[in-house]
Amino acid sequence: METVVEITDLTYLYPTGNKALDNLNLSVLQGERVAVVGPNGAGKSTLILHLNGILNGAGQIKVMGIGMEKGNLPKIRQKVGIVFQDPDHQLFSPTVFDDVAFGPINMGLSEEDVNKRVSEALEKVGLAGFEERLPHRMSFGEKRRVCIASVLSMSPEILVLDEPSSSLDPRSRRELINLLNSFKITQIIATHDLEMALELCKRVVVMDKGTVVADGDIKVILGKEDLMLRHGLEVPHSIRFTHFHTHDHDEKREEHCHAHCHPHPEMHEHKERI
Repeated sequence: METVVEITDLTYLYPTGNKALDNLNLSVLQGERVAVVGPNGAGKSTLILHLNGILNGAGQIKVMGIGMEKGNLPKIRQKVGIVFQDPDHQLFSPTVFDDVAFGPINMGLSEEDVNKRVSEALEKVGLAGFEERLPHRMSFGEKRRVCIASVLSMSPEILVLDEPSSSLDPRSRRELINLLNSFKITQIIATHDLEMALELCKRVVVMDKGTVVADGDIKVILGKEDLMLRHGLEVPHSIRFTHFHTHDHDEKREEHCHAHCHPHPEMHEHKERI
């Protein structure tokens, strides 16, 4: 598979002097859906803001083989769509149509193509017919889907989401999971919602103190209690329950086997005495 994101020795210092990213290395393959997890302050959001050049740290970033340089930013931003944690930071137009059309209009597309992209994007997120709705009067979950539509209207090859399930009620969260699961493009999902990550992703990247501390199979890594505790995380309940259930089942099987092999313990002991 083609490497679509390649990050080498990325370091970023905030103006205060705090190091948010520290020689971070990461690569993502085309079509992967990767969860990025870690405690608050690990650098997840800072990393995301580097993926389309909003922030510019020291090191090297390539997207679809294109270097993250000032002259390449317009092309990269068409390929990488970012959905921010707070929809109100992304929605600023009077209507849903205007928000979703903003990107295609700035790409210089014709009115016909803009209308087509808006219609298709809204349909993908389950908001067909919402063009004239007012974003500020919509539910939080609906706003989140408008944000995703505004990114999809650009036809990105990589979708990046920062805490997409935060502040969602159970129904909206489930709709979001189903929606993201339906997309075939590369996805990078920064989240504290480890159960959602388990449903969506096969690979997880654990960050702490601005660098990658673990990277690999999500069920294996999130099941390592010592690793999780060391980096301010907990083993998800679904993994913990599975381990407990399997262990409990094994114990019962041993008890059954012992009872089957020695149905009369007293007789067995008596024979030994004889």
